[in-house]
This record gives sequence, C-alpha cells and structure tokens, in this order.
Amino acid sequence: MAEPTLGRTLAGFAADTSFGSLPTDVVVSVQQRVLDVLGLCVAAHRLPTSAAIVSYVRDQGGAAQAHVVGGGPGGSPAPLAALANGVLAHSLDYDDTHLPSVLHPSASVVPTALAAAELSGASGEEVVRAIAVGLEVCARLGMAGYDPQAGNSTFFERGQHATSICGTLGGSVAAGLLLGLDAEGLLDCLGVAASMASGLIESNRTGGTVKRLHCGWAAHAAVTAADLVRRGFTGPPTVLEGRFGFFQAFLGGQYDAAQITGGLGVEWAVPGIFFKPYPANHFTHTAVDAARALREQGLDPDRVARLVLGVPAPVVRTIGQPIEVKRTPETGYQAQFSGPYAVVTGLLGGGGLGASLDDYTDELARDPRRRALMAKVEVVADERATAIFPAQFPAILTAVDLDGREWRQEVLTNRGGPDRPLSEAELTGKFLDNTKGWLPDGRAAEVAERVRGLTGLAHVSELLRPLAELEERR
Repeated sequence: MAEPTLGRTLAGFAADTSFGSLPTDVVVSVQQRVLDVLGLCVAAHRLPTSAAIVSYVRDQGGAAQAHVVGGGPGGSPAPLAALANGVLAHSLDYDDTHLPSVLHPSASVVPTALAAAELSGASGEEVVRAIAVGLEVCARLGMAGYDPQAGNSTFFERGQHATSICGTLGGSVAAGLLLGLDAEGLLDCLGVAASMASGLIESNRTGGTVKRLHCGWAAHAAVTAADLVRRGFTGPPTVLEGRFGFFQAFLGGQYDAAQITGGLGVEWAVPGIFFKPYPANHFTHTAVDAARALREQGLDPDRVARLVLGVPAPVVRTIGQPIEVKRTPETGYQAQFSGPYAVVTGLLGGGGLGASLDDYTDELARDPRRRALMAKVEVVADERATAIFPAQFPAILTAVDLDGREWRQEVLTNRGGPDRPLSEAELTGKFLDNTKGWLPDGRAAEVAERVRGLTGLAHVSELLRPLAELEERR
C-alpha cells in the first residue's frame, strides 16, 4: 500500500485531533497566544496602516460575519475580518516566534481561527483545538524548509516570508476544522491555500510597510480557502511534495519531510513558540537585554566611546545592514529592525517588560541623543553567536567608555522562550499595557478573564464583541 502524501498525513492528524486529546500545556499555550494576539490588535491602532486596513475592510461592505478589533460593532465578512485582524496582529513586530524556523505563527493562525469561529458559531473548545492544530501545521511546514547546515530557513534565503506562506496553509486547516470539514476537506484546504500563499521580505532590508500586510493576507486567504472548499473547490493530494507542488515552487524541492511526520500528534511545537517581551524584530531582543545589563552594572550611556554588537552572521543583514540606515532610522518601524537602536533602547529606555511600544516612536528614532549613541555602534558577526543560531538569537555586546575601560555582556538565550519563559502575570501585564488607554476601565481585565476561560465559552463572539469598539487613546 502506498504511503499517504504529506498533505494527507497533516489532514489526518488535524481531523483525528480532538480537544480532549490535547496536552494541557498545549491548551494553556493556545489561550496565552489568543490573549497576546488580541492585545497586539488593540495596540496596533496607533499606526496609520491600521487605520488604512480598517477603512479598507469597511468600504468593502458585505455580511456581518465576524468582528474586527476596533472595527466597530457591525462586523464584516469573515475573510475581511481575518485580513484586518491579521494585519493588526503582525504590525507592531510584537508577535510570537517559532525557532529555529523563524516563523510568527499566531499572527496568521489566531485571526483566521477567530474569524472562522464567528462565522460558524464555534465554541471556545473548538477554537482552541483549531488554533493548536493550525499552529502545529504552520510550524512543521516551516521546519521542513529549515536548512540545518546553513543554519537558516531556505524560505528566507530565497527572499520569501515563511510566516505568511506557512501561515496560509496552517490557517486554512484551522479554518477548515471550524467549518466542519473532514480529513478529505482539510487536504483540499491545503491544496487550495497553497496557491494563495505569498510574501517577500525585502522590506526588512530597505523599508516599506508591506510586511504588516502579510499575516492579514495569509489569514484572509486561509478563511477563503476553507470556505471555498466547503462549497466544492478541491486541491491536489500531492500539493506539498508533488513535482509542481509547494516545496518545489517555494524551496526548489529542498525540504525535510521528517519535520512534518516525525512525532506528529505526540510531540507538539506549540508550547515552545517564543513570546516576544519587546515590540521589535526578534533578532534585536538580546541586544536590548545586553545593553540593559551593562546599564545596571554602571555603564554611563553619556560616557560611551564605542559599542560593538556581536550577533549571528545571518542576522547582520537584517539588523546591521546597510549600517548607515540602521544607525539613522527615520521611523519607529525602521528602529524595530535596527541593531544600533536596540542597544540604545537598552541603555536609555525601559518600559513594560524592559522595552515597550513607547520606546519605538518616530520621535525617538530621530532623537539627537539616540542618534549620537547609534553612531557609535558596530554590528558584526560573532562566531559563538552564529553557532547557537537559530535555536536562539544571541547577542554579545562590548562597550568601551571614555576612560578606556571595556565592558562586556553575553546574552545567549531569549526571554519568552522555554529557557527564559514569561510568566502568566508577565503575559497578562503585556496585554494590559498594550490595551491601556484604548479600552474603558475594567474591560481589558474582563477580556483577559474571558481568554483564561476560553474553553468554557459557548461562542467566541463573547470574546471579540467587547473589542470591536475602542476609545481614543488617552
């Protein structure tokens, strides 16, 4: 008997996974990720691109099937609600990361599942099951494209945003489950969604806000694919490994099938996905930590003569090149991808969990004091950091002060991951900080409580409805 295709294997896993079979740590992790994403969706309303996507969705009209966070009480068609919420979730670069695939799974999968759940009237248990499965499919597809010899994702080497590409497929499975599809239907979801997956990462290097759109477009495609499948559309059973399939098209046929099948349904990636403590590109986080540590040891930022930030070699191009641009970000968004700015944030900033959204503003990006410090930062490849990457994103920061004294700090593991997890209180604090000034007093705490009790909700609209209308931020 022929081995099942990879797509059929994933679809069978999804269909066979019940809520009751989910490990406790997976259920807890999913609830935490829903809270994280909802807080990010609220906080993202400070951005002009958020106003743009909400107004775009409103202009499309259509059936009121699902709520957009901050989009008003009326609701929108489910694919458009997923589009808007996915854009909001990813726009602040504050969403979770799976390593070593370097995916941001929740920003696509959670908005997809919430929109599909509102469309279908699903319960909290059904939503948790769908998100868990969708995240797992997303992470395994990303890992199939990870090249251990290169120490990097083949998607990224080819200029592709693995987050939105794999998120489209993982999200489509989550949506398919919530729309009542069986294993054959879920296989078709993968087959249809693969023709919709997209995303390029050139904006990481040279600017543009299009990356904020990627997870929303993935969520839109995922809900659309599942809805079209339940109306009769089908996809190829060999969509992943076929001669003209997903892995050939995106990775040139180079992939590791064992990353999809090994331990499927037994070994879950979901609990190990890293939460972000800081609202910036994940590559920069340990730089913030290292600089904060030097400040706490007594380094005076005004007496710094030189700073050298050692990072993994593949990271240099994202947060250190072109160095002239990274030392002079014009916007808070550009600052999120700057190694020099991360160092300065650790030396001068420090809200929230150690760096907050208030540390990444357009004004601070152009602040003369910060610019003067950034001009002293070099970003270089470090062999030790490169050997650890991408299981972690290490930073080794060396400072020389005006007296010639050398200061050095190594941060080899990221906060928010299994080695340095954020507590439940810290994750709730992040949510409350992100929603501060946007929600009436008490509503944020109410939403957080409902997320903690997500598995007991009869309908997920109980979670989304309180977030549909936001206040003007105080």
